[in-house]
Amino acid sequence: MPQLQIFFYLQILDLLTTIIGLRLGVAEASPFIRSMIAYGPGIAVLLSKLFAVALVALCLILKRRSLIQRINYGYAALAVWNLCIIMFAVGGHAIA
Repeated sequence: MPQLQIFFYLQILDLLTTIIGLRLGVAEASPFIRSMIAYGPGIAVLLSKLFAVALVALCLILKRRSLIQRINYGYAALAVWNLCIIMFAVGGHAIA
């Protein structure tokens, strides 16, 4: 199922871009992750990935496979957003 492969690739891309952004000093925009940053950025991002996997597992259990494609669109947009933020941060124009 290509949607699952795409989902996992997007999770890896989101994980990497989020960690890079945090290391560059960019503030986390997600209230969910920001609330868990106190436990450490790695833990916060890992928990968000576990949540994403649980969401897709629920889609599979409920036989709502078409929702996985919509979830992928959301994570693709998030990855693009993270990459834009990283480019601005490296260029000295960091925005949250």
